[in-house]
Amino acid sequence: MEKFTHLDEKGKAAMVDVSEKKSTQRFAAARSIVALPQVVLEKLIGDGMQTHKGSVMQIAIIAGIMAAKKTGELIPLCHPLGLDKCDITIHFNEQKELVIDCSASVTAKTGVEMEALVGASIAALTVYDMCKSMSHDIVIKEIKLMQKTGGKNDFKRN
Repeated sequence: MEKFTHLDEKGKAAMVDVSEKKSTQRFAAARSIVALPQVVLEKLIGDGMQTHKGSVMQIAIIAGIMAAKKTGELIPLCHPLGLDKCDITIHFNEQKELVIDCSASVTAKTGVEMEALVGASIAALTVYDMCKSMSHDIVIKEIKLMQKTGGKNDFKRN
């Protein structure tokens, strides 16, 4: 049976000790999906994704990358990592929802799943913030890990 890695033998919260692990190339990708009401969709598409605050997509990308870099400060027991790369792409799917993909990589003793998840999450929240003046009926539908490699167990969502 697996155990919670962030609890010690007495059940107290603890940072995982990675001192004995070897550094390896780590990669993770996460996705968030944002459903926008028609009024916001039409405005964004009609105005080329521009608002009075600036480009929704570009600001969301920058916010997501900045957040991914600060994951160790935001999630209490995460190790601080100096990311080698973080990339965010945003596009519309067939349902006219925004799909935000964040990937992160590093050579380290621990993985970058949380960095990718934080990047995708904050990019989605930034879209909400930039569009909420038109409607509060914006839904961040899901945030999920899509892939991770380089640790004990690789993972890929179908």
